[in-house]
Amino acid sequence: MSVVGFDLGNESCIVAVARQRGIDVVLNDESKRETPALVFFGDKQRSIGTAAASSVTSNPKNVVSQIKRLIGRKFSDPDVQLDLQSLPFKVSEGPDGFPLIHVRYLGEEKVFTPTQILAMVLSNLKTIAEKNLNAAVVDCCIGIPIYFTDLQRRAVLDAARIAGLHPLRLFHETTATALAYGIYKTDLPENDQLNVAFVDVGHASMQVCIAGFKKGQLKILSHSYDSSLGGRDFDEVLFRYFAAKFKEEYKIDVYQNARACIRLRTACEKLKKVLSANPEAPLSIECLMDEKDVRGFIKREEFEKLSAPILERVKGPLEKALSEAMLTVDMVHFVEVVGSGSRVPAIIKILTEFFGKEPRRTMNASECVARGCALECAILSPTFKVREFQVNDSFPFSIALSWKAENGAESNTVVFPKGNPLGSLKVLTFYRANTFTVDAVYTDNSTKISTYTIGPFQSSTGEKAKLRVKARLNIHGIVSVESATMIEEEETEVPVTPNLNEVPKEAAKMETDESQNDAPPAGDVNMQDSKPESDAGAAASGSENGVTESDEKPVQMETDSKAESKKKVKKTNVPVKEVVYGALPAEELQKACEKEFDMALQDRVMEETKDKKNALEAYVYDMRNKLHDKYSEFVMEAEKEAFIARLQEIEDWIYDEGEDETKGVYVAKLDELKTEGDPIEQRYKEWTERKPTVDQLVYCINSFREAALSKDPKFDHIEVEEKQKVLNECSEAEAWLADKLQQQDALPKHAPPALLSADLKRKAETLDRFCKPIMTKPKPPPAKPQTPPPSTPQQEAQTPPQSEQEQQNHHEEDAHASEEVEPAEPMDTDKPEGNPPPSA
Repeated sequence: MSVVGFDLGNESCIVAVARQRGIDVVLNDESKRETPALVFFGDKQRSIGTAAASSVTSNPKNVVSQIKRLIGRKFSDPDVQLDLQSLPFKVSEGPDGFPLIHVRYLGEEKVFTPTQILAMVLSNLKTIAEKNLNAAVVDCCIGIPIYFTDLQRRAVLDAARIAGLHPLRLFHETTATALAYGIYKTDLPENDQLNVAFVDVGHASMQVCIAGFKKGQLKILSHSYDSSLGGRDFDEVLFRYFAAKFKEEYKIDVYQNARACIRLRTACEKLKKVLSANPEAPLSIECLMDEKDVRGFIKREEFEKLSAPILERVKGPLEKALSEAMLTVDMVHFVEVVGSGSRVPAIIKILTEFFGKEPRRTMNASECVARGCALECAILSPTFKVREFQVNDSFPFSIALSWKAENGAESNTVVFPKGNPLGSLKVLTFYRANTFTVDAVYTDNSTKISTYTIGPFQSSTGEKAKLRVKARLNIHGIVSVESATMIEEEETEVPVTPNLNEVPKEAAKMETDESQNDAPPAGDVNMQDSKPESDAGAAASGSENGVTESDEKPVQMETDSKAESKKKVKKTNVPVKEVVYGALPAEELQKACEKEFDMALQDRVMEETKDKKNALEAYVYDMRNKLHDKYSEFVMEAEKEAFIARLQEIEDWIYDEGEDETKGVYVAKLDELKTEGDPIEQRYKEWTERKPTVDQLVYCINSFREAALSKDPKFDHIEVEEKQKVLNECSEAEAWLADKLQQQDALPKHAPPALLSADLKRKAETLDRFCKPIMTKPKPPPAKPQTPPPSTPQQEAQTPPQSEQEQQNHHEEDAHASEEVEPAEPMDTDKPEGNPPPSA
């Protein structure tokens, strides 16, 4: 089971994997830790990640970037319209009101949704992880901004499914940072709470989170954000400054040239990084536009003055986070700064003034989110044992359910308030006579998330039915109405046989599934409070809005009655139909999966074709150089000239007619060249390998011969006839070798060899199989001394008695014999004694 964490950045992405020794950030094919979030569409294939970066300036209209800003948003969204002003590729409004991205792919105009583009980015990250782990990657944890709406979260899950991934959790980026910070802390307090503020200034957004740490647990106290304040805004300030300056000094308008805009933005980003460490910095770009070289210069004070409107927005999320956490500045113990945009000195100055303490950089500013996601994936995975650390995350929005009452009035109730724990379940009780609908909406802007049609259903009494509706806020932060159940109660007569031996009680309690009160409360709905959902997904019970409903209540029962009235509860599942506004339908999701599979197949075919073309080209260059060098003696002059001419012909074909050929054509051309080149390579190979192989065979012959002629007593147990067979086999091999060497020496190097290294190896193996069993035959074990049979009583009576002197002499002889006789050493049956001949 894979344990992988993905940090989907607006500009670049990072992949982290969990191993037995900890968390590692994975390197991509270019040995870089960060992979650009880019997708390039070419006439033959796609290029994703680092491979697409080279096409940003050469073909900007077909390179899709900053897809994180478009996913799950309406085309008419003001933030989307603002982002589109700086994006070079074409984006239009689709029939459903969401953006559509237009590119030229395989020679045709193609249209893709932001979800499909994000799936391509995730597919590339998945490939990077699989190459590093040498295993399939399916389960993962994906980092998302805290401001992602329900629709954006669903879009990320859809993109993951298209890419063949199964996210165990969509993890808030600031929560991932807090987890990566706290799980390694061994000095966290047990009782008091350590409050840490995490400020993440990324490429396009700013997020603030205040977390409370105790030993073995983390609790998110508050979230806040500015979804349009990031490092790219400072780049844009520099871009506009120099664009106006160049228009005045050099009379060029970079806004009229997409390539010039990209080059200037790239230069401004580098200039911003230089200003982070230096009080001033120059800017120089060659041939920016109209073949004009441009130069500029700016000081940090001037840059900060131009960025003042942006810097003024930094305090907003900080104040909001403190207010919602109900903390003061003095109650925040540490401030951690992360994110690629946090290196601007002016931001650090603002944070220092606001919190009254110097912000710390104890974490990797770019990799902490990916590491935190990998840790969360390891916590959720059964294959890893992670230190006990509880993560209590909260939801940054307030969600309500609204419906129309039977009198036509609009009613609503906040089901999941802001700060509600993720992974919660709430139960609402409705009293309705027929099918009705419930809407999930954001309380801040009354935007509808989804609509649920509950029904049809029919009460057996013909009156209003009691329905329990379960609303869930899952671990991803997605809200849904999970199920609806109709509750009906029936009274039945249950006979009771009194027990005369039992002492009567005033009342015996019996628990029922429902309350005895059948009358509905004053309103038409009642909601039970929730608590964070456990692993088993159990809901909490409670009360709200002044109406209390208990699932279990005692009922009085007299022991001397002959029958009692008992309520039987009947539960019937009621169908719930969900409509999510803007979500990808199931059939469209399936089509997107198939389309991604086809494009991935096309990419693989093109990669294989490119590899075969490169192999053909490399063979031409390599063989031509070798024909003039080490292969020159192994080919006749006329043959060499003809072969070199053929190689030149193939080279010209590659750069002319064969530029866009198929994989099969390149393979056929390479096979054609190898039919001429392989015999030359074979002759050279045989010449280089012949001497070591001959030496090996000669050594084998001499070793077995010396062993057969040896007078070493270790070989005395081998019969003379067997040794003679070894000598004859050695002589036969020696004669064969001498004959072959004589034939080979008479041939020139360019002629087919008469003695092959393979034949020499086979001869050595044959000699070894014949001689080794004979010369390694083990010695026979020594004969065991015979034990005399025990004497009978008659023999003992017939034996004449010995004198005391004879008995003493006899005992001394036995003792002396026991001292001299030693047990025979065990023989090594695998090796002969002495120096055995080596195996060929």
